[in-house]
Amino acid sequence: MTRIDLHSHSSVSDGTDTPAEVVEHAVAAGLDVLALTDHDTVGGIGEAAKHLPSGFTLVPGMELSCAYAGSSVHLVCYLFDPADPGLDGELRRVRSDRASRAEEMVRKLREHGVAVTWERVLEIAGAGHPEYADANTIGRPHLARAIVEAGAARDVQDAFDRWIGSGGPAYASRYAIDPVRAVELVRAAGGVCSLAHPARAEGSLNGAVPLELVERMAAVGLGAIEADHPSHNRAQTRYWHGVAGDLGVAVTGSSDDHGTLTGRRLGCRTTDPEAFERLVAPATGAPLLRG
Repeated sequence: MTRIDLHSHSSVSDGTDTPAEVVEHAVAAGLDVLALTDHDTVGGIGEAAKHLPSGFTLVPGMELSCAYAGSSVHLVCYLFDPADPGLDGELRRVRSDRASRAEEMVRKLREHGVAVTWERVLEIAGAGHPEYADANTIGRPHLARAIVEAGAARDVQDAFDRWIGSGGPAYASRYAIDPVRAVELVRAAGGVCSLAHPARAEGSLNGAVPLELVERMAAVGLGAIEADHPSHNRAQTRYWHGVAGDLGVAVTGSSDDHGTLTGRRLGCRTTDPEAFERLVAPATGAPLLRG
């Protein structure tokens, strides 16, 4: 059976492996289809596409940052036109605000005696890479790694818990798109969306994306729900499978791999080929890329 992983990250956002290395690890993991979905950018797709072996399929995509009622909601988006003016304008605003937010958190950390520099955060984020520097996204995991290097946290999770998680002493908010509008923007750009790890929504009252919001996203074209995710327990997986069935959308399964940060887990969750075909059938913004 074709093995499909529809959510992965490279060093263009907050993964540790280059786009080429992500493809290499995906092949080694026995995958046939991989979506590269860096945060708020398709900046790594070009490099990944240059390293596809024969018979391997790359799905151009991104993980889009959204916010609703103070909580974080993420969409994994595929096969949209990255040059679409409406979507591109929002992505540029999101990436710019990510950088401003990170600078603000560096300032707060230094006020608390943590010897983190903006220059080091940029180095960790790979902002100087000649192929994708302009589309690189800077996120809290980059800052967390700098905090660990500075000796102010044991590991990345501890850096979040102690310093830069929601409510932490160095936390700063940032701009994010309303999820319903985000679905509309991606659909207008010819793409399709899956709701990422819906049981994990930072800042929400019960830790999950509200059902009424998912219903509104489905009404404007949400194509799938990522029910099969490594952070979901069995009960959560069953629940979101049920929600997808009730709403008539597909179910996706994905590793959400971030390289060494997540133990290189590409292929630990996969998407059924029929669900994949159903999800991508309406997409018109960009083609699948085949080796």
